[in-house]
Amino acid sequence: MNLKKGFPLNHSLLLQDFFMVRQVQPWSGNTKKRLVKTPKIYLRDSGLLHNLMNIHTFDHLLGHPVVGASWEGFVVENILNSLSSSWTASYYRSSNQAEIDLVLEKNNQEVWAIEVKRSIAPSLSAGFHSACEDIGATKKIVVYSGKDRFPMKGEVEVIGLAEFLKMVASTE
Repeated sequence: MNLKKGFPLNHSLLLQDFFMVRQVQPWSGNTKKRLVKTPKIYLRDSGLLHNLMNIHTFDHLLGHPVVGASWEGFVVENILNSLSSSWTASYYRSSNQAEIDLVLEKNNQEVWAIEVKRSIAPSLSAGFHSACEDIGATKKIVVYSGKDRFPMKGEVEVIGLAEFLKMVASTE
């Protein structure tokens, strides 16, 4: 690549401008815990990600270590593309690894903690529940690769991606 004077050198911003990557900023609410402040970066096109990693079949993807991260990126991209401007999105991670994949906030009233799991039998760490307390989550949701909807302990609801997107659309 020929870089001319004045060409943006921050590749992340350039890739964002070309809609190749998406940056999700860290949650910035008030907490006494030390938070990770680095944005999460997702490749927006999971097909491109798979091609770059030489993953050419669904079976190969399922056996590849990137399958969970690929699913998370796919889910986050679909959710963020479906939100209206009344929502803000971030992620939460503390220095002791308490984490929420996606925090959705609306009108300072709704705070949704979204965890993305590729498994059809998802489980949550204690760190997720701790993080939900830190942000004052009003809804706790696991978006998973299945289609059924069911509750988990700790007032968490497990829901498939398609149904979750319908649920978000109905809140507009």
